[in-house]
Order: sequence, then C-alpha cells, then structure tokens
Amino acid sequence: MNLSRITPVIPLNPLDGRYRRQTADLVDFLSEPALNRERMRVEVEWMIMLANGYQGNGQHPVLPGVEPLTEAEMAYLRAIPEDFDADGITELAGIEAQTHHDVKAVEYYIDRRLETAATALGPESQLPRLTPLVHFACTSEDINNLAYARCIRGGVEQVWLPKATRIEEHLATMAEQYRDLPMLALTHGQPATPTTLGKEMAVYVHRLHRQLDRIRNQDYMGKMNGATGTFGAHLAALPQVDWIDLTRTFIVERMGLVWNPLTTQIESHDWQAELFSNIAHLGRILHNLAVDVWMYISRGVFAQEPVKGATGSSTMPHKVNPIRFENAEANLEISGALLDTLAATLTETRWQRDLTDSTTQRNIGSALGYSLLALDNLDGGLQTIHPDKALMARELNSNWEVLGEPIQTAMRAAGLAGRSGMDHPYEQVKELMRGKRIGREDVEHFIDGLDLDQDTASRLKALTPATYTGAAGTLVDFDRD
Repeated sequence: MNLSRITPVIPLNPLDGRYRRQTADLVDFLSEPALNRERMRVEVEWMIMLANGYQGNGQHPVLPGVEPLTEAEMAYLRAIPEDFDADGITELAGIEAQTHHDVKAVEYYIDRRLETAATALGPESQLPRLTPLVHFACTSEDINNLAYARCIRGGVEQVWLPKATRIEEHLATMAEQYRDLPMLALTHGQPATPTTLGKEMAVYVHRLHRQLDRIRNQDYMGKMNGATGTFGAHLAALPQVDWIDLTRTFIVERMGLVWNPLTTQIESHDWQAELFSNIAHLGRILHNLAVDVWMYISRGVFAQEPVKGATGSSTMPHKVNPIRFENAEANLEISGALLDTLAATLTETRWQRDLTDSTTQRNIGSALGYSLLALDNLDGGLQTIHPDKALMARELNSNWEVLGEPIQTAMRAAGLAGRSGMDHPYEQVKELMRGKRIGREDVEHFIDGLDLDQDTASRLKALTPATYTGAAGTLVDFDRD
C-alpha cells in the first residue's frame, strides 16, 4: 500500500500527527487556512475604510462613486473571513489551482461573495458592483505582511506566551518553596560552595523573565505602500488623497500594528527577526534548564513521580526515565534551528523583492510548533519532580572540604587586621583540603590552630556545609527584578 494515497492524508510532519494534541492551538493562527482567513480580514477591512473613510478625511468615502457602506453591508463583508470553513478552504484551493497565486485567489474568493451579496442583502446593495474595490492599489505583500503580523501576534500572545509564562510561574513557585533548602553546588562537576535549590531555580526565573519581557513588548509592524513602497499606483489613481496618512491610520487603528513608513515591496521583517531571535534565545535558556534538571535527576537531587500505567523501558521494568526533559531538549534544538534560519533569511531580499521570504515564512508555524511542544514537555516534566531532601543532606555532609573557601577568606581578613599566622591562607587551606575527604573534626582542629579572634573562630566553627549558603535565600527575592 502506498501510504501517500491514503485518505485522510497522513501527516509528514509530526507536529500534525503524533504531537497534534500539544500543538493544535497554533493551527488557528499559523496554518495556511489561518493565514488565508487573516488575508480576507485585511482585504475586507481595507474595503470598508476606502468606502467609509476615516476621521482624517471627515469619514467620507475615499473613492468617488462609492457610497458609505451600510451596517448590513459591513457585517456581510466581515462575515466572509469568519465563515471561512472547510468548504471555503476547499473552494479557495480550487481557485488557487487556477491562479497559481495565493493572494489573487483570496481576492477572487471575496469577489464571488460580492457578486452574490444581493441574495442576502437585497437588490439595493452596492456590494455586487464593488469588486474593483477588493485589493485596491495593493500589492500582494501589502496584504501578506499585515496578515502575517496579525497571525504571528495571535499565535505568540494567545498560545505560546501563556505556556512559556506557566513555566516561569512554576519555577518561581519552586524558587520560593525551596529558597532555604541547602544543596551542594558543583562547578566543573566537582563539589563547590553550597547554594539553595530555590536560588538555583530563581536564576532561571530571572533569565526567563528578562526574555519574556522582550517578547511581550515586541513591535508587530506593517506597511501598505504598494509595489515598491512609493504609493505610486495610489497617487496615479487619486492624487488628492493623503495616502500616507490613510494607510498609517489603517495599519495602526484598524490592524492594531506599528506602522513602517519605509520599505521596498516587502515589509523588511526586522521585527520578525527580533522576535524569532528572542524566542530562540529563551529556548536556549530552557534547554539549559532541561539539561540541568536531567542531571539533577541522574544525581538524585530530584526524584520523579512515575506516571501510572507508563512504561520506562521495553525490557527493564524498573525504569522511570526523564523523557519529558529529553524531548524538550530535542525540540528546543529543532525550533532554535528553524527560528535562527527565519531570523537570518527574512532580513534579506534582492533589491525591491524576491520570493525567498514567502516560502520561508510558511515555516513559522513549525518553528513555533516545536517550541510549543518543548514547552509542553518541560511543563509536564516539572510537574512530576520533587527534591530528595535526605540525599541532598547526605551530599552536603560528605563534603566538608567546601568550607575551605570561608576559612581562607576569613584568614585573609584577619591577616589584614594584623593577626599573626595568616600568611598564605589559601595555600594553608589547600594543603589541608585539596583532593581529600575531611569531616567536622578536621575543620574544627584546623580552626583551633589559627590565631583568630574568638568571634571569628566561633562563627567559622558553627558553619556546616548545610548552613554555608550565604545570601542564597534572600537572593530569591530578586528573581523578577
């Protein structure tokens, strides 16, 4: 059996197959039908503005011979994209099969609705004669860039950001809950100055919060200035119209975007490069988190809750594998690669226009889809872990040598204050501790042999690996500063 001939169609991309449940919400914004629906919204809103004018021109029709649209006519036009369903998708695909041009197919799709408007609105409606108003003075990219900006904004703000924010919030909860839970730190994989689990989670909250702020404050830009960005056709047809003011108003007030006044045929896509780079950067922070948590699980700092009925290994029944974090790693790498490619490719075009951006932008859904899939895996994984406090305490109690740092630092301070026997403090402590396993008695014996004042000696002797966490717990309060 040739699988390509089976209906319904078997997805080639796992985002539309195996992972459909986790990524389906993006379909409403970043699929081909979603883009076409948004193109229709742009086209009909442009028609309405040309017919009804705007505040800058006294709410008069922009084009002579066009009467202001009635409420019923505007409702009819706005229903075209809202009623774009499975039958509409099939119809539009049939039109495009003839035009071999996606935006022209959208124009013809709207034309068909105008031609039959009298059936719904009555013979007095002017819509059947307004087909020339569809796509008036527009190049395809005038429609495309606005539609893409609105689709991307919807996908990011309504689907991607809530999931990313959920991870930030969960990590912030962990940071607060475990702010004072001491943990042995490892630098270069070796025992180092202790920290707290909460502080380590707060590091990630702080990093993520900074990136998420950038993404939340992203400008989504648009242009509507014709075939080479000069308003040439607009002014040739109607030189008396202030097209610059009209299109700026349309983009800002009707489309809800930031106006880009200077472009070639295409909007320059710099804002897209900024957005995709920021999302890719956030993905690398999350990749670091996934790897860290995986290693904490391997070390035993985090224990996992088994999923009831799940299988860890096809041959080893005892296994509870950290697959959520492994899947997150892999999907963050895929999304990062796609986002980096989008950011690099979209900022370049040959002279006033080439088509590389068109085929590239069709992969925005995949780039954000793999990112969303990674977020889903991370979110699920974080829900299933908890610290093994007993193991963490054992690790600390087995590594008294980490107290070498505070002792040699106190010795430096004492030496500067004039205490004797404080020469070469680092080397003295190194001789005692480097590469050795020592305990409380060894530390206390060493401190007793130093000419320290009583307060300093008592303070150092009261330290344990579990209490030597500095200001770690306090620093958690700065996680979103």
